[in-house]
Amino acid sequence: MATPIRAGMVGGGQGAFIGQVHRMAARLDGDFQWVCGAFSRDPDNNRQTGQALALPEARVYPDWETLIAQERQQPPEARLQLLVIATPNHLHVPIARAALAAGIHVFSEKPAGVDLAEVQELAAELAQSKRLYGLSHTYIGYPLVWQAREMVASGELGEIRKIHVEYPQSWLGNAEDDGSAWRADPALSGAAGCLGDIGTHAFNLAEFVSGHRVDALCASLAIHAPGRRVDDDVDLLFRTRQGASGSLIASQVCSGEENGLKLRIYGEQGGLEWHQMEPNTLIHRPQQAPARLLRAGIDRPGLHPAALERMRLPGGHPEGYFEALANLYRDFAAAIRCDATGTPAGVPGIDEALRGMAFVETALASQQCDAKWSPLELNA
Repeated sequence: MATPIRAGMVGGGQGAFIGQVHRMAARLDGDFQWVCGAFSRDPDNNRQTGQALALPEARVYPDWETLIAQERQQPPEARLQLLVIATPNHLHVPIARAALAAGIHVFSEKPAGVDLAEVQELAAELAQSKRLYGLSHTYIGYPLVWQAREMVASGELGEIRKIHVEYPQSWLGNAEDDGSAWRADPALSGAAGCLGDIGTHAFNLAEFVSGHRVDALCASLAIHAPGRRVDDDVDLLFRTRQGASGSLIASQVCSGEENGLKLRIYGEQGGLEWHQMEPNTLIHRPQQAPARLLRAGIDRPGLHPAALERMRLPGGHPEGYFEALANLYRDFAAAIRCDATGTPAGVPGIDEALRGMAFVETALASQQCDAKWSPLELNA
């Protein structure tokens, strides 16, 4: 077995959901071992997280600047190779740039930053760094998402006409529900709230599976919780460069919803439907035949190799969120081991980072422009 790649994390201390998800996913296939971290600004949390990972006290750092500076001093055989960024958004780009400059690969939580300009600067530095950069759009790791992508690419649906993606949640239904307070602070999250947090996931999934690129959109953003300073509800229409029309809904105030990411794509010869909460099923609706269910499993005939290579279990043994993110880590490990640069194959990277930030800024600009609205004037 290959030697595990040495990984560290900034952010994601105890009590932070996404940090623990990353740590578990990275370990699933044995490709990574955690060797250092700066997990929290709270010294006790930081220390306890390091202890839970059995890290040496000397490699649990008080902040990310110290982590990068001290890891550069480690001997080559012990030095950090991959830094995972699980902080509030405003730190994503500064940490990524410093890590790349230190010769460290980067896997960042999304969105990539707080504005397009800083991500463009990051892209320029990445091109000169000879290092890898990945963006954790976890849902791209699901096997049947790849099955859908390959069916679209092979022409099984014919010319794509309609794309609908939605992502309803309920966890920020009221102002007091801001469990991650930084998400509601524009200084930390950027100007976008729900749009940047889960809207970017929906946008990325739609483009990844369809192969289309959105080139125009019309957005309406709302704030429903009293006193909140960033959007918590998004409705958006879009057109693609290839001629499809579409809609995107993202909301964190849909009472009773859980994590309802759904994608539907329609072509001239049929449609596909995938639900993140039932990730092992892909619904295919051919135009001239009965609908069929495609089910995940390494023993399932007829699935595309790109889907099968991201499965670990026979049919009827559900795989889910941890495994999806683990697939991204596995692809990242393969890229590191073959000395690739830029974006690891199979992992969202700097192109998706740039498109995600362009999507956010275009939607924010659209929200500020009333020209898109036509008044319905009927007195009766």
